[in-house]
Amino acid sequence: MTATTDLDAVWNTGVRLGRATRAVVMASEAVHRAIDAAFERGSTPAETLRQQTEQIEVVGAGGDEDLDRLLMEADRDLLATQGKAPLVKLLDRLLFGAVQAGASDLHLQPTSDAVLIRHRIDGTLDQGRPIPVQVFRPLVSRIKVIGRMDVAERLVPQDGRTTVRIGARTVDVRISTIPTAYGERVVLRLLDSSRQLFDADSLGMPLDVAGPFLAATRRSSGIVLVTGPTGSGKTTTLYATLRGLKAGELNIMTIEDPIEYELSSLGIPISQSQVNLKKGVNFANGLRHILRQDPDVIMVGEIRDAETARIAIQASLTGHLVLSTLHTNDAVSAVTRLIDLGVEPYLVAASLTVVLAQRLVRTTCVTCGGSGKQSQVPCAVCNGSGLRGRCGIFELLPITDAVCSAITAQSDLSVLRGLARQNGMRTLAEAGAALVASHRTTMAEVERVIHHG
Repeated sequence: MTATTDLDAVWNTGVRLGRATRAVVMASEAVHRAIDAAFERGSTPAETLRQQTEQIEVVGAGGDEDLDRLLMEADRDLLATQGKAPLVKLLDRLLFGAVQAGASDLHLQPTSDAVLIRHRIDGTLDQGRPIPVQVFRPLVSRIKVIGRMDVAERLVPQDGRTTVRIGARTVDVRISTIPTAYGERVVLRLLDSSRQLFDADSLGMPLDVAGPFLAATRRSSGIVLVTGPTGSGKTTTLYATLRGLKAGELNIMTIEDPIEYELSSLGIPISQSQVNLKKGVNFANGLRHILRQDPDVIMVGEIRDAETARIAIQASLTGHLVLSTLHTNDAVSAVTRLIDLGVEPYLVAASLTVVLAQRLVRTTCVTCGGSGKQSQVPCAVCNGSGLRGRCGIFELLPITDAVCSAITAQSDLSVLRGLARQNGMRTLAEAGAALVASHRTTMAEVERVIHHG
């Protein structure tokens, strides 16, 4: 047992085995490895024994019949004392199905009488399908094992990570658990770099947006901000921007929470560091340390507080290009957000070079043309929704001399918006309307992401 293991678990083990037990306290990592090894010994012979403890191999596609069979096997296996192979296969099948469906997240949501398995695809959650409650707790234990989490702790939120392989593809999995009234809720974020990392040319920005934005990212100093709600593609845009820089000639460093994709694995010489609150590393002091590394370009995952904002602005004024994100509804609101954080207006005007606001809208399914049907039956590609895949809509605020003067004078948002419109800024709503006019999406989808995103 570990130092934090519930003593009831030791007692229950003795009852289950029908004999007296002796408990020995060991390091948490050693216990986790032993549990993982027990799972692997219960799996199918040579194939599973070759798997490394840091990774799991996702095997087989199969359909709903295969999933139903594994569910039944896993349910029966709870009564057995030998092996947990069906549970291992069940988790593999759930992960494989989520990746094949193009899901960004896999949700395991317990309710009063079942557990819902749900996918987030193109930013929306499906209705999900239920699995028996009896299977859930051992399934969560398996997830915690591969994520190097505390299997015995069920009353405290936990985070973990692992990697799965599907053939030549590698998918990074971020795991989050949180206790609820009906048991632990689990969300697995699937980060498939082969499908989700873009370069700057493939972001889909209109030329009147891409030109000024990319020009700002080629400057030697200043702050470039990307704004929008969670899930609007801000980090993807920043990664694509970093990929477009001459990394071989520049010292590019990042501080992120967390590192979503390891760019070095793509052959891009960029140094990425991660926030670690347990070790006392937050965005602010992480950024301070980066400034001692002689950087040319710095990416800050998010400006969350006044201290980070001030350090980022000082860095941009001392000859560094800083790229970061903010959570604001539109581009102009980023200016007032920085001022609200306590940054002096004249420093905002002097450091800010461009602000890009963005959203992701679902696009019309090319298979059914947006009708949601094929031969009078629901389209299998978009599941009858008429929408499949996503593209960005963008709003760009260049910081011109007139805008700088208005920021320094602490003008109202309406004044800033008016100046931006005079300089040709197209709002998110107008960008969305252009996509609707070209039949790439629907007005309902545009309104959903702009007003509710």
